Amino acid sequence: MKYENVVQGRFLHRPNRFLAQVEVEGQECLCHVKNTGRCRELLLPGATVYLQESDNANRKTRYDLIGVEKGEMLVNIDSQIPNRAVAEWLRGSQLFPEGACIQMEKKYGNSRLDLYVESGERKAYVEVKGVTLEVDGQARFPDAPTERGVKHVRELMGCVREGYEAYLIFVIQMAGMRELAPNWETHPEFGRALQEAQRAGVRILAYGCQVFPDEITIDAAVPVNLGG
Repeated sequence: MKYENVVQGRFLHRPNRFLAQVEVEGQECLCHVKNTGRCRELLLPGATVYLQESDNANRKTRYDLIGVEKGEMLVNIDSQIPNRAVAEWLRGSQLFPEGACIQMEKKYGNSRLDLYVESGERKAYVEVKGVTLEVDGQARFPDAPTERGVKHVRELMGCVREGYEAYLIFVIQMAGMRELAPNWETHPEFGRALQEAQRAGVRILAYGCQVFPDEITIDAAVPVNLGG
């Protein structure tokens, strides 16, 4: 996925989940943060960030914050990009045949799961989770408790019971991770739900990404460690 009009800036502080104060070309300004997660280990004062300039003159904020440098690693924090990246990647992946029909935001039960894929007799629901938390080379999810995430995992189990294929795909929005694991310290219930879902037949997959200031693409598979 490509971005247009990307500029570099310096993170100053985050007054709330939706906004950040940044410095761009010597000027301080507010920008929209495209991730409502905590990102506490990423959005530190002085961190180099990457912003996409909007062409909408009616917006209250001129920029969207989409990436941040963590040491020598670049992390994409745009929470809207994983779904689109997976939809694009699935068309050329080996998970489904070429020409499979892919729908976004398909209703299932009381929720909308991210993707629905149909190819011949195969019918599958796919839920996508973007991952931005890294600890010593291990990607972890979530970075904050997510009851919504637990609900989605349980609904994927319902899909399997009804005869659908079900996939939970973690998009690790950075490169170089040795594995993905549940964040047991932050939300053990989510980790237990993943273990239960795997036993029930939900396929749990993780993929790293190649990340640049103006681009993110899904790369190789990363091992998933559900031990707790």
